[in-house]
Amino acid sequence: MNNALKHLLAIGLLFMITLVGQAQVLKPATWSHEYSKKQVAVGEEIDLVFNVKIDKNWYLYSSDFDPDLGPMVTEFKFQKNPSYELVGKIVPVKPKKKYDDLWEGEYTYFVGTAQFRQKIRVLKPELLVKGTYEYQVCTDVDGRCIPFDDEFTFTNRQLTITGAAAPVTAPQKEIQKELQQENEQAAPPDATQDVAENAAIAAEDTIATTTAVTATSVEAEDTTSAAVAAIPAANDEATAGGGGLWAFMLVAFGSGLVALLTPCVFPMVPMTVSFFTNSGGSRAQGIFKAFIYGLSIIAIYTIIGTIVAKLFGADGANFISTHWLPNLLFFLIFVVFAMSFFGMFEITLPSSWLTKVDSQADKGGWIGVFFMAFTLVLVSFSCTGPIVGSILVASAGGETVRPIVGMFGFSLAFALPFTLFAVFPSWLSGLPKSGGWLNSVKVVLGFIELALALKFLSVADQVYHWGLLDREVYLALWIVIFTLMGFYLLGKLKFSHDSDLKYISVPRLFFAILTFGFVIYLVPGMFGAPLKALSGYLPPQTTQDFDLNRMAVSGAVPANQLCETPKYDDFLDLPHGLQGYFDLEQAKKCAAEQGKPIFIDFTGHGCVNCREMEANVWSDPAVLQRLRQDYVIAALYVDDKTELAESEQYTSAYDGKLKATLGKKYADYQITKFNVNAQPYYVLMDENENVLVKPIAYDLNVDNFVKFLDAGVAAYKAKQQVAQR
Repeated sequence: MNNALKHLLAIGLLFMITLVGQAQVLKPATWSHEYSKKQVAVGEEIDLVFNVKIDKNWYLYSSDFDPDLGPMVTEFKFQKNPSYELVGKIVPVKPKKKYDDLWEGEYTYFVGTAQFRQKIRVLKPELLVKGTYEYQVCTDVDGRCIPFDDEFTFTNRQLTITGAAAPVTAPQKEIQKELQQENEQAAPPDATQDVAENAAIAAEDTIATTTAVTATSVEAEDTTSAAVAAIPAANDEATAGGGGLWAFMLVAFGSGLVALLTPCVFPMVPMTVSFFTNSGGSRAQGIFKAFIYGLSIIAIYTIIGTIVAKLFGADGANFISTHWLPNLLFFLIFVVFAMSFFGMFEITLPSSWLTKVDSQADKGGWIGVFFMAFTLVLVSFSCTGPIVGSILVASAGGETVRPIVGMFGFSLAFALPFTLFAVFPSWLSGLPKSGGWLNSVKVVLGFIELALALKFLSVADQVYHWGLLDREVYLALWIVIFTLMGFYLLGKLKFSHDSDLKYISVPRLFFAILTFGFVIYLVPGMFGAPLKALSGYLPPQTTQDFDLNRMAVSGAVPANQLCETPKYDDFLDLPHGLQGYFDLEQAKKCAAEQGKPIFIDFTGHGCVNCREMEANVWSDPAVLQRLRQDYVIAALYVDDKTELAESEQYTSAYDGKLKATLGKKYADYQITKFNVNAQPYYVLMDENENVLVKPIAYDLNVDNFVKFLDAGVAAYKAKQQVAQR
């Protein structure tokens, strides 16, 4: 009985391990295909429809952006067949667009679902359309990117085909005739019987276009070119995690608190609270009206956010985030906001609006409370308008929910003091008196608005390659803006509406210290310092002409020496001046010669998160030192389309498909060896392919990566000592 129980436990354990192992091989996109209609006549056109269902938090790259940009485009290849001809290229249906600072270009992608359509002309009743597609899906949740490829087949079983074969046109006859003559001249005597058929097929395939197209991804929503664009978030409701929305709501909440400190709003707090506490009725009724007042403020701003969401939506956000016109318009709007805060003019609403709303507030009752809240919103517009506008511009570049969340966060902070002071009126005595400090808040906000305005101009500049706002120019303007802000806080600058400043208060001094500290932080960026904390705001570092860091890396001799010239090094390379191999066998041979472990980097040309790891983790001196001195590096590209020599091609035991390219070879190796298909993926092994420590994936924590590399070296040395005994 005990033996039987042990066997059952062993089988159960093995089954669980198998399930866990299989769970690591992911397939976040499910494809299906169909015809666009059920019946077609020979000679007519019909669409081949490819539908994709994409898992939550994943995105699929589209097929209509520059394949040389970086991400892996979705590519379709159609086999030649005399039963049809292609009409035009494959068309992705309404993909999203995004500009990416890392790739320095615009790509397209799908979230949730995707559809591609290829128009064909039916030439024979026995329709047969076969081919393959390749694509890549990525997620921002844990930084994984996975390339896939699969086959498709369309037959006339799914379609009713009527009518006779379409007549061959004159141009087609000419092409067939020329091809037949060429084939007759080139073909051996025993092949002449097939010349006519081959010529017909070749003619039809010459007229048809074999399309190769590609697809792109992402949605991180940050590059929406918003003023608060530094807040990274997913670009769509399907990918926007709770963390992204919560972060945006907190920023909006903070903006609401700042708005309370403006000259248009702050003096109204005690006035409004006094109205509720001193008006007729019991104290409880006054407090209840104050709650209704606060809720009305929240409702009014949230309704504004909802209207913005409906006006723009996710599709409108794509236009806003990438096109030069809205970005240039927002740049000008933010500059106008800054000028208003500096006191050049006031942004006010028409007085007729205020009069009508105020007359409704005088009627009293619960409707009167709502219109009192509406009056506050309108009267305070000259101070809150630029702040609210900034939040709406930021949120309009993203998902539908985002503007509503932003306005709710802002209005919650804005309404909270009115309600709390009504409940606890004794707190009013603790408020500071109104004065010149309120105008100082406006001016400081003006400097911040001016700095954020550059983000919009930068997006338009990068998308259309104007070359107006390279990284060093952008940084220079920020340094000037925040230096002037620091001098203003110290009282060295004065605007027309400022009061005389007899002395510097302690809070003002601390704000000045923080401002000048920020300026000093920016200065090294002029010479190439990465300034990682501001990477979401700044133009790409590749736009900087004078970069000492890049010069130092290019001038340094890497410590890791190669044993032989790497295969594929004419088109593949490693970042930060590192040297290594792109073929595993070469890396294993060199590791045996040098007595070092192998650092395997499963990567891809279209892997955004691989580039992030290289830029943020590999660039660290501690990581670079270990990679150069302690390891033989093997960068294995899973999406490279370089054809392998026939002797290197093989059929995979995993999926039974022929692996004929470099990328498919190493994608198959990653799955069969490690049961993982996502990138980036880092493995430390010896020359016999024994794994030294548990592999890791996307993790921007430098300390974790250093510990991973150190553990691999320690495990390798321990193995060597055991082998020598």
